[in-house]
Amino acid sequence: MEESHKEQTEETYRMPLIGDLAPAFTAKTTNGTIHFPRDYEGKWVILFSHPADFTPVCTTEFMTFAKMHEEFRALNTELIGLSIDSLHSHIAWLRTIKEKIEFKGMKDMDVKFPLIEDIKMDVAKKFGMIQPNQSSTQAVRAVFVIDPKGRIRTILYYPLSTGRNFDELKRIILALQKTDAEGVATPADWRPGDDLVVPPASNMETANARSGKADDEMYCVDWFMCFKKDKK
Repeated sequence: MEESHKEQTEETYRMPLIGDLAPAFTAKTTNGTIHFPRDYEGKWVILFSHPADFTPVCTTEFMTFAKMHEEFRALNTELIGLSIDSLHSHIAWLRTIKEKIEFKGMKDMDVKFPLIEDIKMDVAKKFGMIQPNQSSTQAVRAVFVIDPKGRIRTILYYPLSTGRNFDELKRIILALQKTDAEGVATPADWRPGDDLVVPPASNMETANARSGKADDEMYCVDWFMCFKKDKK
């Protein structure tokens, strides 16, 4: 009995890992029913949860997401929000944000991306968003970055009290897209235009660079640490 209960708990709250296919789900949202990942094939997705509607930290986050929505879409990235609230609560809260709330110069913010109704916590449990030591009735501030093939590429978790860093969310998308496209890595605090890390030797070009034969685009600071200019 004890072992059975333990297995059930682990299954209920298991967090999918980086590299896993994101759990599939169908859910009602403020934009109608969505089928994930089917409706998002070929796109990057930021799936994020918040503890509750009509709370101050979550409100500032949704206003910021709304402000940056088109910036993310320009990067082929869609936003999907989630909390354990009803559709009626979501709609009333988003209307309040648009009609009444002003924060850091943002006002009249229209949230156009879908917000999932997850009263039964079905989706939240699939993504490990319910963490009992924080709350058994609210989702933590989770962020899953999912690539166009439906694989989880980044996972971020924030405590209930701490709002997210949105510049970092955009930077993660830019970095992942850059590394996927060019087979490179990005160093600490990388921003678009900064030099890129050349991965460990896997081809003659890299091997030559490390032996001092680098071209103008590539340079090494030691045998294990090479960079290249980002011409784009």
